[in-house]
Amino acid sequence: AVTKDPSCVMVNRNQGSGTRALIDRLLEGARPQGYAVQPRNHNAVAAAVVQGRADWGLTLDSVAARAGLGFLPMQEERYDFVVPVSRANRPGVVAFKALLSEPRTRDVLAGLGLKG
Repeated sequence: AVTKDPSCVMVNRNQGSGTRALIDRLLEGARPQGYAVQPRNHNAVAAAVVQGRADWGLTLDSVAARAGLGFLPMQEERYDFVVPVSRANRPGVVAFKALLSEPRTRDVLAGLGLKG
């Protein structure tokens, strides 16, 4: 529906981003009005919708919520912290892993919509 209605303007994401790959897969080759508008981050997508420059776009639910926008979940993504085994015991890596396991850190991340 939105791909065929020229009055329903999207805001895209920059080529090479994971969000753009998802958009292109969902659109199955369609190029709705606004497809060429390619901001580089999630906040810019939300701003375009809030400012009325676009009717819809894909962004993180936490970004949409902070911008006062509604959202429909499209897909969950998983991100992992990776480090070579040979560097796993470096002080900075050990400190970062400890920080990730702290309840306060987990609460902050959950508040951003991230699950651990």
